[in-house]
Amino acid sequence: MLFTMVEPHRGHEVAYNRWYERDHFYAGCMVGPWLFAGRRWVATRALKDLRFGSDPDVFGGRDLGSYLAVYWILDGHHDDHIDWALRQVNWLHEHGRMFAERDHIHTLLYRHAWTAQAGDGVPAELALDHAFGGLTATLVELADGVDASRLGDWVRESCLPELEVGFAPIPLPEEAPVTQAGLENLDRRVLNLSFTTDSPAEWWDEQHAAAAELERDGIGRMLWTAPFIPTIAGTDTYTDQLW
Repeated sequence: MLFTMVEPHRGHEVAYNRWYERDHFYAGCMVGPWLFAGRRWVATRALKDLRFGSDPDVFGGRDLGSYLAVYWILDGHHDDHIDWALRQVNWLHEHGRMFAERDHIHTLLYRHAWTAQAGDGVPAELALDHAFGGLTATLVELADGVDASRLGDWVRESCLPELEVGFAPIPLPEEAPVTQAGLENLDRRVLNLSFTTDSPAEWWDEQHAAAAELERDGIGRMLWTAPFIPTIAGTDTYTDQLW
């Protein structure tokens, strides 16, 4: 998975939204080899107010990260895609196809670790094509002696999610063209993506309860958890609701 969370500079929200969905979503990602699905998400001011986690914030501030794009890459072809992506982003820079008025809050590749869901629902492979109404991203720091698969078992036993997928982080290559916070202790972290029919705001009390249970059961702690809803392609919806 490629997880890229970005903050447009104030006053450039509409321009950023249009650049990303009408150019970079395709030219920087979807046309590349072995990447087969992608979707964009947004955190409005109301959704940002629901975020919680470590203090100080692992990514540098709870208000940062208005837009999120998530992409699936075919297993076994991580290196092939990244080789193309690094060359492509340099080409886009050379041809004036990048957007300067934005900050990368967290852009990183992750490897699939586990999937958990209640019943026979939407397969993880189709999650970015299905019309889910919300996504919750949760960065977990595992307790000593706990691995990613044990976290997956705990989610299945304790939460019965509609669809939740866990990912282990892959460190950035040295030549990656981004700098960002939150890259410490990657070997002890897992990023969970929970897809839901409704907006995450509808069940946020349960998210707080899950955080407490995660620590109580000795599995780990939620460093950061944030709700998002899907953008509406071809529109500027939500660009005036980020702050």
